[in-house]
This record gives sequence, structure tokens and C-alpha cells, in this order.
Amino acid sequence: MKTDQEKNTQVGLSRRSFVQSTAATVAGLVLGFHLPANPMRRSEAFAAEAEGKVSPEARETKLNTWLRIAPDGVITIYVARSEMGQGIFTSMPMIIAEELEADWSKIRVEPAPSGPEFNYTGQPFEITGGSMSIRTTWDILQRIGAIARHMLIAAAAQKWGVTAESCHAEQGFVVHKASGRKAGFGELTAAAAALPVDAIPKEPKLKTRAEYKLIGKPVKRLDTPAKVSGKPLFGIDVVVPDMVYAAVRHSPVIGGECSNFAELAKAMPAGTTLVKTRGAIIAVADSWWTAKTVIGGLEPKWTKGATTGQSSEAIEKKLRAAASGKKNPVAATKGEADKALAKAKTKLEAEYSTPFLAHTPMEPLNCTAHVKPDGIEIWVGTQSHTLTKLLVSNATKVPQDKIVVHTTYLGGGFGRRAESDEVMQAIAASKAVGKPVKLIWSREEDVQHDFYRPATLVKMRAGLGEDGLPVAFTANIAGPSIMKRWTTFGGVGKNGIDMTTIEGLADFKYECPNQHIQAAIVDTGVPVGFWRSVGSSHNAFYVESFMDELAHAAKQDPYKFRRALLEKSHPRFVKVLDTVARMSKWETPPAEGRFRGIAIAESFGSIVGEVAEVSVTADGRLTVHKVWVAVDCGRYVNPDTIVAQMEGGVVYGLSAALRGQITLRNGRVEQSNFHDFSMLAPYEMPEIAVEIVESGEAPGGVGEPGVPPIAPAVTNAIFAATGKRLRTLPISNHKLTGGKPT
Repeated sequence: MKTDQEKNTQVGLSRRSFVQSTAATVAGLVLGFHLPANPMRRSEAFAAEAEGKVSPEARETKLNTWLRIAPDGVITIYVARSEMGQGIFTSMPMIIAEELEADWSKIRVEPAPSGPEFNYTGQPFEITGGSMSIRTTWDILQRIGAIARHMLIAAAAQKWGVTAESCHAEQGFVVHKASGRKAGFGELTAAAAALPVDAIPKEPKLKTRAEYKLIGKPVKRLDTPAKVSGKPLFGIDVVVPDMVYAAVRHSPVIGGECSNFAELAKAMPAGTTLVKTRGAIIAVADSWWTAKTVIGGLEPKWTKGATTGQSSEAIEKKLRAAASGKKNPVAATKGEADKALAKAKTKLEAEYSTPFLAHTPMEPLNCTAHVKPDGIEIWVGTQSHTLTKLLVSNATKVPQDKIVVHTTYLGGGFGRRAESDEVMQAIAASKAVGKPVKLIWSREEDVQHDFYRPATLVKMRAGLGEDGLPVAFTANIAGPSIMKRWTTFGGVGKNGIDMTTIEGLADFKYECPNQHIQAAIVDTGVPVGFWRSVGSSHNAFYVESFMDELAHAAKQDPYKFRRALLEKSHPRFVKVLDTVARMSKWETPPAEGRFRGIAIAESFGSIVGEVAEVSVTADGRLTVHKVWVAVDCGRYVNPDTIVAQMEGGVVYGLSAALRGQITLRNGRVEQSNFHDFSMLAPYEMPEIAVEIVESGEAPGGVGEPGVPPIAPAVTNAIFAATGKRLRTLPISNHKLTGGKPT
């Protein structure tokens, strides 16, 4: 049975058709930019005028960014990145609006279609991940806004018979100050569209930072009203005509196949269909509840799979053995670490490890697909609509130009929705029944059949000199490879190292003359993928915990110890450390019974320092009371978004640190839902204070960098409270004893 929302939401219109028809029939100025090889130098623009006046050349031009200014002054910006809560549907338009001098109240935003004409970079595909959206498009978006502003000013100057230099744009108007004349952008679209191509500047003058009115200021998000009013924006809201529903059931042992499918399919209830796909079976019915109920009542038999007989204990042994390998590939080295260690006054060795982790985005995995005789249409919240199209084409042999992907909002991504397994399943189901199919995963299927954050184990050694400073540092890390499967992103390096395993470790920032970092790939049979902050999520825990051990061995304050080792070469790190120390009043004792820990990490071009304040009761109950966050993300757009992302990163990382783990027994994942793989509850939420450290450097990411420092900040605080060093996560696996008095 359909909900009221489903009945009222018909998403049957092709997004591509929508855009083409809009450009052809609605008067206004439409700007597209062909930026194939060198986007900074090969900017070309065309103007499409009113109905019936779009030139054939304009229609055929392959564009990669669209900006439409309607006669009523409304400006629509098409964003070719996915909105999954990180706020880019506000931040990216802010950059264009800033340079355009637009009236922000007139800005509208639409997800860009999946066609190549909306590809920002000219690469085979784009992906919303790696905290890259702002930092890789800032310059392009600036130029788009500046070119549009230049064209509107030129059109007004021509109309008034004055020079363009005597006019300026201001809040959605072009103004000629000398005569007092002004015209709204909407009034000028036809004239701007009629400008010759050579009137469009290839190198438009950009605003200086001192002239910014939007960038750097807190701006309310454009997507908030629609979300809080319950508008159907997400993949799970999609309804198309004649649609049926599907539920999936995977082999409990990863990689197993259904061996009695024919028998089960023959016995399906009337009105339902059973479909077999790789590692799973799918029930199709006229409602999702029926499909789920039917598939839950089946008794499938499964073959052995990649994890048959596997257990977490056995995987840990494999990782430990691999991390002990002396001939593992070398990721980074300088000096002579072994010799320096042998001569060191103080030597430390430690083994750290972290578990597999699921993503659990709040919106259940879902996809609606319609396989037609002439192509495939897909509605999905994906982190890469272009990659989805490429992978679907490869799998189905249907040409990409016969595949349409409608990208919806995502109710969380965290790397999980860079995958396309649910898309392939929905396509298989639609192909089998000849109708559009909306497939939804249950939470149990999601938790037990994820592409998990890899479990890793590292062995570290360090030596301190007479002055208490490090003279040598070595690390040997082992874990499954993400990149081995992602050959589209370059795969594993020729040196046999997965770069995601060593990020945040091989680029060791602390001053130390002798370093040696090795890494080994261990195949566990468990599928792994990108998880929020990827390798930095575990390496920050390893490095920052071990640095705390070194500071303790050197009898130095953890903050001052780090600062001394960063002062010479990394002034941005020092500024972040100083800021978070000031925020937390590090050098002032906390309230009685509370203890602090500090950590800092760089990831995705941003540096984040965090201090956690905790208490541990006599019976070992841990409370994280407050977290201070200092972030240097270079130039930034919307400070509200940065604060929200830092807060979200702390929640996500703290949930994982406290109790997140995926374990295996007899080849099966033991966790199944939020009762045993839970996020932080509201009553557990610490107070969080965020401060942006101004540096003016190149833009860094903000979606992920808030995650890495939280686990070591908390475990270092626990050490301060109890004297117990936690070298494995989650924290819930450890029995804590009563905190020490201040």
C-alpha cells in the first residue's frame, strides 16, 4: 500500500528532457561552460535566448555547468555533486552568487542531470567524496559567476549607451551610478544572451576577498525548508507510474550463492516474483512489506563463500602476522631508523588495531530502476551519478547515452553510496518483471552486507633521545585493500601499497630524523570500501595515541610535546594546536574528576585539533562531557556548514570509538541493527565548541576531517583519568577502572 507521500510524488519525467526543454522554451539567459582539458584557460560560453532562438550550435554544445537567469530574476544553479547533508547545495551556489553579485533570495538550486554536459572536470566520471566538492570547484564556480556578471553589465551598458566600466553589479541589479539608472538581472537576460561570443571574457576579473559579501559569512541552507517540511527529496520517496517493490536477502556468509533458487522461485505466492543476483535473492511484490515478508519466510540454501569459517579472531591473527613482516613494501623512509632505535635512550613498542565498521546511513539503501527496451532509467541517491552510469553500462552492455540517472538527495552517504550494489539489484529485478522496481534494503541487510571500513593492525616503535625527543619512528601496518577493487581510481600502487591504508601515517608530520613506514595488504574475504575519512580514521588513532605514549615516557605535557615537534616545519599545525589548547583552557586544571586528552590530524587538506574532556566513575562508566574543535580548512565558504560538519564528524567518530565494531563468527557478521551497532544517543552527546582557524590557504575539505582526531582525543583523556592505555577500539571492549583524583 502506498503512503500519501508516495501517491503524491510522481517522478516520471526525465531530468535530461526537463533541462533541454527548459532551455529551449523558457526565456532567459542560460550559461554553459565547455571546460574539457584546462578549465581555467579554455572557458567558452554561449547564450541561449528566448523560445525558438536557441541556436543548433548551442543545443549541441557539450556543457558542463549550467546557470540559468530567468526574466523574473530567479537564478537557477545546477550542481553536479550530490547533496548528502554536507551543505554543498548552498555553499557551491554561494560562490557563483558572490561573483555574480546576485540577490541571494533569488537563488534556486537543482541537482544536475547525469549527462556529460554537466561534468565539471571533463574526467570520465565525477564523485562526491574525499571532501572534494568545494576545494576542486571553487575556481571554476568563481569564473562562472564572474562571466555572467560581466555579460549582464555589458548588456546594460549597451542598452544605456554608456561604457561597461561606468556600470557595476549590485544585489541582482546592474547600476549606472552617474545617471542613477539601474536594471534587474532578469530585465537584461535577452540582451545578454544576444551578445557575441567574443564579448565573453576568458579571464574575467574576480572579486578580492575584501569585496566578499557572502563568502565567509554564515548563510542558512537552501535545502532546509524542503527537508523540514517533508518534501519528497530522497531516493526512498521516489514513486513512478506502474512501480512495484522489492526486498533483498543476501547469503549470510559473504559471497555465498543460493543453491535452491529454482525450487524457491517455483513456490512463490501469486503476484510475487523471485529474482537471483550475485550473492542474493530478491522478492518482487506490489508493496515492500509484502516483498519483505515473503523473502523473510523463504528457506534458501547457500553455498560456501569468501568468509566461510572466518572469525574476527582469525582475521586479527592474520593481520598481526602480516604487520610483523620485515619485507613488507616500504611506504616512506628517511634516515636509519633501526640504527637510531638501537642507540635511543628510551625505546617504546606498541601494537594498535581497529575493527571493521559499517556506514549505516540513516536513509536505508534503496534504488528505483526501470529497464526499458530502449534503455535504463534509474532514481538513486548516489555519490556519483556519472560513475553509476558507467558501471551500469559496463554491467548491462547498454550504452551510457541510453542510461538516465536521476540523482536524489542522500540521507547520509559516508562512502557507502559510492557503491552501486543496490543499483545492480534493482536493475536485475526490473529486468525480470518488466516494470519499474523500487528496491529497499532492510537495516539488517545493510549492517550485514556493507563494504566495511577495513580492520587494520599496526606495530609501532619509537626511540627517544637524551632530550626526550623522538630520534626514530617506525610503523608496519596491515589491512585489507580498498583500492584493489577500485581500479577506476588507480587501484593499488605499483609498489604494492594501498594509499588509503597509509594516509595519515606515511606522511608523519612530527619532527623525527629517522622514520620507516611499511604496509601490507591482507585479504580477509570481507568486502571493504571508503568510510568517512578513510585511512585517516584509524591512522590518527594510531599516531596520536602513540604520540601520547611518547609524551608520557618523556614526562612532558602532551600538548607541549606535540607543539615542540611541529614548530619547526608546520606552523599551521601549531596554530591549530594553540587554538584548541586556548579554547579548552588546557593549561588550567579541569573540574575535579574530569580529564582531558588532545589530538591533531590532517586529512583532505584540512587540519583539525580536538580536545576531549571525560570522566570515569568508580565502576568504570565513561562520560565524554565536552569536545573542543579547532579547524584550519583554508579559505572557506559558509562557516555554519563547517561548524555543522565538525559536529557531525565528532558524533560519527565518537560513536565508532565508543562501541562501533563489525565482528565475524563462522563467516557471518554478528551485528544486525542499531541495537548492536548504534550511534550516539542524544543524552550521550557531548557539548561541542568549534572555532575556525583563519589561514587563507587553499580550500580544504570539511566533510571528513572532523572524524580522525576524536578517538585518540578521548582515549588519551581516558589514560589521563585511569592510567590505562587503550590500544584497540571500540572503547566498550575495555573494562575501565575508577578515575584518578585530580
